[in-house]
Amino acid sequence: MESPGSSWLYPTALLCVCGFFSNVRPSEPFLTPYLLGPDKNLTEQQVNEIFPVWTYSYLVLLFPIFLATDYLRYKPVIVLQGAALIITWFMLLYAQGLLAMKFLEFFYGLVTASEVAYYSYIYSVVDFNMYQKVTGYCRCATLVGYTVGSVTGQILVSFTEMSLFHLNVITLVCVAVAFLTSMFLAMPQKSMFFHRVRGHCNEKEIKDESVKSSSEELESTSTTPLNYSRDDTENMIHGHLPEPMDNTSYTHEIMNEKPLKGICVVLTMLWKTLLQCYSSWPLLCWSAWWALSTCGYFQILNYIQILWEKILPSQNSQIYNGVVEAASALLGALAAFVVGYVKISSMWSEVALLVFSSIIAVSVFLMNIVRSIWVCYICYVAFKIIYMMLITIATYKIAANLSVELYALVFGVNTFVALALQTLLTLIVVESSMLNLDIFGQFLAYSIYFAAIAMLFLIFGVCTIIKRYREESQATENISGCLDSRNEVSPKTSCEQTSCLQ
Repeated sequence: MESPGSSWLYPTALLCVCGFFSNVRPSEPFLTPYLLGPDKNLTEQQVNEIFPVWTYSYLVLLFPIFLATDYLRYKPVIVLQGAALIITWFMLLYAQGLLAMKFLEFFYGLVTASEVAYYSYIYSVVDFNMYQKVTGYCRCATLVGYTVGSVTGQILVSFTEMSLFHLNVITLVCVAVAFLTSMFLAMPQKSMFFHRVRGHCNEKEIKDESVKSSSEELESTSTTPLNYSRDDTENMIHGHLPEPMDNTSYTHEIMNEKPLKGICVVLTMLWKTLLQCYSSWPLLCWSAWWALSTCGYFQILNYIQILWEKILPSQNSQIYNGVVEAASALLGALAAFVVGYVKISSMWSEVALLVFSSIIAVSVFLMNIVRSIWVCYICYVAFKIIYMMLITIATYKIAANLSVELYALVFGVNTFVALALQTLLTLIVVESSMLNLDIFGQFLAYSIYFAAIAMLFLIFGVCTIIKRYREESQATENISGCLDSRNEVSPKTSCEQTSCLQ
C-alpha cells in the first residue's frame, strides 16, 4: 500500500514532465524571423494580421475551457492542450499561406486557454497540505522547460547554424512527448466546482503551526474584508468555501438528474461569490492592476519580435532572441522568488504600483525611441523582471485570504478581463480598419498605455491617503470630544466614557 507521504510524488512528477516538455520550444524566440523568412515568406503586414487571431481565440475560448476543465476533471483538457500543441507546430512546419497561419493562431489560443487545466489538475489529486509545495514544482517545471528551450534554440542557431525549420521539428518532438506523457495522468475523482468532495481535506492533518501562521498572515494583510466572519476566514484557511459555494450535495444531485440545470446552479454560485470577492477594495485594486498590466504584457510579448526584426533584420545579422528570452525568464523568476520574502505594507501598495508602472512605461518608450537592439533587449528584460515581480505580489495579495476555489475563479476572471482589454487595444492600434500603426507607432501607444496605468494608480493612491487622513482626523476629533466631556459629566458617566474609550 502506498504511504500517504509519497502519494503526491507520482502525479506531481508526471505533471512536471508534461509541463517541462510542453514548454521546451527552441523555435519560439525565432517565430517572427521564421514567418518572415523563406520558409513562410510572409510580409510584416501579414504577420500583423496573424498575431491578433491568438488574442481573439484566447478570449473566446477562455471561459468555455475554464468550465469544461472543471466539468471534465482536468485530464481531458490537458490531453487536448497537448494535441493542440502538436497541431500548432505541425501547421507551422507544413502549412502555407495567410489563412493557414490564422488557423494556427486559433489552435495556439486553445493551447493557452487550456493552461488552466495544467495548473489546476494537481490540486485534485494531492492533499491540501501539499498544495504549496506541488505548485512550486509545477511552475518551476514550466520555467525550466522554457529556459532550456530558449537556450537550446540560441545555441543551435548561433553555433551550428541550424535552420529555423529544423528548430520547429525539435519543438514538435518535445510537445509530442508532452502529449504522450499526459495520457498517463490519473483521472481525478473530484474537481473544484462541479465534482466537489466534502471532507477530502482532513483539517486534522494540517499542522497547527501552518494554520496559525496562515491566520496571522490573514490578519496582517489588507485583503481581509470579503465580508466574512472569523469562522468563515478559518474555513478558507482549511480549504473550504464560505457560502454561497457550500451547496455540494444539492449540486451533485442536480448534476446527476439535470446536467443543464446543475450548470446554471454552479454559474449562479460563481456569480454571487465573485460579487463578494470584488467588494473588497484592496482585492479590487490589485485585480485592476493585474488585468490592465497583463493586457499590456501580452501585447508586448506578441509584437516584440517584430520590433527586434525591424531594428536588426535576422537575415543580415546575428540575433540573440533566445538568450534574451532565457535571461528575462530566469531573472524574472528570481525577482518573483525574492519578493516573496519582502513584506509590503498595504499603505504603500498603490505607490509601488505607480512607481513600477511608470518604470515599465519608460522601458517601453525607450524600446521605441532609441531603436538600438541592445537597448531594446535590456529594456525588454527590465520590463519582464518588473512585471514578474509585481504579478507575484498581486498574486499573493489577491490569494492571501482566498481558498483554492476562489483563487482559481478570481484569477480566471482577471485573465478574461485582461484579454478583453487586449482585444480592444488590438482593434484600435493594430487592425487596418482603425489606426493601423506601424510597429514603432504601436510601441509608442503601449508606452502611453502603461503611463495611463501609472496615472490611474496615482489617483488611487491620492484617494487612499485622503481617505485615511480623514478617518484619522475623525478618530482624533471623537477622542478629543470624549475627553472634553469628562469634566462636564457625573463620575458614573465619566467612568462609562472611559470604559468606552478602552
